[in-house]
Amino acid sequence: MFSGMNQTTSPALAPHHMALIPPERLAEIQKQYFEELAHLATNPNAIEIKDRRFAGQAWHSAWSKTIAASYLLNSKHLLALAHAVDTDDKSKHRIVFATEQMIDAMSPANFIATNPEVLENIISSQGQSIQNGISNLLGDLKKGKVSQTDETAFEIGKNLATTEGAVVFRNDLFELIQYTPLTETVYERPLLMVPPCINKYYILDLQPDNSVVRYLVEQGHTIFLVSWKNPDDSMSQVTWDDYVGKGVIQAIEVAKDIGGTEQINVLGFCVGGTLTASALAVLAARKKKLITSLTLLTTLLDFSDTGILDIFVDEGSVKLRESTIGGESGNFGMMSGLELGNTFSFLRPNDLVWNYVVENYLKGKSPPPFDLLYWNGDSTNLPGAMYCWYLRHTYLQNELIKPNKLTICGEKIDLGKIDCPAYIYASHDDHIVPWKSAYESTHLLKGKNRFVLGASGHIAGVINPPSKNKRHYFVNEKLVKTADDWFKAAKDERGSWWPDYVNWLAPFGGEKKAASKILGNKNYPKLIAAPGKYVKEKISEQK
Repeated sequence: MFSGMNQTTSPALAPHHMALIPPERLAEIQKQYFEELAHLATNPNAIEIKDRRFAGQAWHSAWSKTIAASYLLNSKHLLALAHAVDTDDKSKHRIVFATEQMIDAMSPANFIATNPEVLENIISSQGQSIQNGISNLLGDLKKGKVSQTDETAFEIGKNLATTEGAVVFRNDLFELIQYTPLTETVYERPLLMVPPCINKYYILDLQPDNSVVRYLVEQGHTIFLVSWKNPDDSMSQVTWDDYVGKGVIQAIEVAKDIGGTEQINVLGFCVGGTLTASALAVLAARKKKLITSLTLLTTLLDFSDTGILDIFVDEGSVKLRESTIGGESGNFGMMSGLELGNTFSFLRPNDLVWNYVVENYLKGKSPPPFDLLYWNGDSTNLPGAMYCWYLRHTYLQNELIKPNKLTICGEKIDLGKIDCPAYIYASHDDHIVPWKSAYESTHLLKGKNRFVLGASGHIAGVINPPSKNKRHYFVNEKLVKTADDWFKAAKDERGSWWPDYVNWLAPFGGEKKAASKILGNKNYPKLIAAPGKYVKEKISEQK
């Protein structure tokens, strides 16, 4: 995400790294490799391949199975060498990551000559698949990314982000959407949702059957939602403070005014959660109690362990960004949404890169429509000033957890002063926000907290509607010191975590009152219908 892929794509096992492998471990790896290679050569019929890249019938021939098995054997032992390097943890993680990138790129499935499915397609289509693949490749080169879905199948406001509502406030940073009630009565306290400013808000309002927004409106909640503007070059000097003060705090004030209540509930998702916690810490420093409850979805507050993203962040990489786009040398710029998106994809290259290279370019197929992947490819930029502050003070220096270390919006902040009840959700297989790091928020926030662990990853774990009856989640009413101990005693519940959340949220909504179909009020009148205009802004259309 953070500094591009350039730091980690050099060969992982250059001679100076080989020298760092203890001799006895190197000999052990080499011995095992040659034993397994000999077994493969003398028992080709015993080959069993479970890797889904080689699951097709065309890979079952002796020749193709041998190619795939040899590749998997070599991959296994390259990774063993990478893990055996005797160095500090960060360097080892970078070596392993670079090795994994090289291994995934060199899969025989990624090349025409060694992929039997591709060769069969060429023959059966009389070469048309190659022509289609070239056309797909040229189109993606213009876009600067690998297509993951049929982008012509979706239109924001038509079949995505369709929950009825209106924009009731707009400034240079965000639009605030209020949604039309779907029940006769609603809770008196609204819920404000703050999505990440990386990508767009409609991950929370994809289609009616998987919309978090619609589900909560159907439960009787009045929902306000922040729709961040897709930054252009004119916003390069916008800061983290601006996102907190002119963004989250402003949205809280407007939602509170329209709702006619002294307090509201607030939800933050991913970076939106980090911004929301920063805003609540600012309000706490000002002794303003505007929030009844806080919800954090896949959010980092303690950046001690950021998982795979840690390999992209060090003093040198952050200084480089600060000097080029962060204003350190008087140079302000933008963090490209395309670069962010491509980097995130390479965190899961077989699922989000090479799979589509094979299908789109080698086989000449067009990807099927998939709403989540359309959203994933709908990139947003980040202002250089904001982005660099975020990198240095969270990922690099982890200062949010240090009381009174940071000044935001003119206030010394302390997350420990956030004492409202909090619902903290994490996803078990999240590679962007490791769940054990998310669990640390239970120690930082001093209210009565509830921690819930969902299955799957960063996005799929969150977007899990009850109607699908998919996946599962873990609950444990008792919060303990370590995430591992919490998990050991947790109960595995089948299905979606959404009903657990609405049961938790209900008491903080207050009394029920008759729903009004009028959106906004005299101070903040309705501007335009949802989804508004900011969410429709594309990077490709910006000048």
